[in-house]
Amino acid sequence: MVNLFSQISAYMIPAIIVFIPLYAMVRKKKPVYELFVDGAKDGFDTAIGIIPHLVGMMVAISMFRASGAMDAMLMAVKPLFDWFGIPSEVLPLGILRPITGAGSLAFTADLIATHGPDSMIGRIASTIQGSTDTTLYVLTVYFGAVAIRNSKYALKVGLFSDLVGFVAAIVICMLVFG
Repeated sequence: MVNLFSQISAYMIPAIIVFIPLYAMVRKKKPVYELFVDGAKDGFDTAIGIIPHLVGMMVAISMFRASGAMDAMLMAVKPLFDWFGIPSEVLPLGILRPITGAGSLAFTADLIATHGPDSMIGRIASTIQGSTDTTLYVLTVYFGAVAIRNSKYALKVGLFSDLVGFVAAIVICMLVFG
């Protein structure tokens, strides 16, 4: 049964990609190829427009990690985590996740490879990965694409949501699996 679903899912996206333009061509109400080219042009312009924002974010992340600020922050909070009985190994994930999706995914994969997927650390890391978002990346890309300059409220709400997701992931995993 699982193999059947794997086969269906492997062909579903290509089938949809082929079906939509064919359906539009059969209906002949809109010029499909011209609309596709216009959309591709808009996408290319958007990609070029957000490059400076992405470069700035990458530099800021590199400076944060290379300066030792992340390590200092982790050391300051580690005693509190230890007091509550929370594995402090997941703490860097709470800091990395709002900043970088690829970095946090790599960190999660490393935690799972080191401690195992069924360990408390692996379960908490996986839940954090699914319960939080890359807030700074999202704000950089999407707000940069539409030229929104005042993002302080969105930043506060996004980071607060990440904190709630981080804490909820830990609490729920400790209640369910602890």
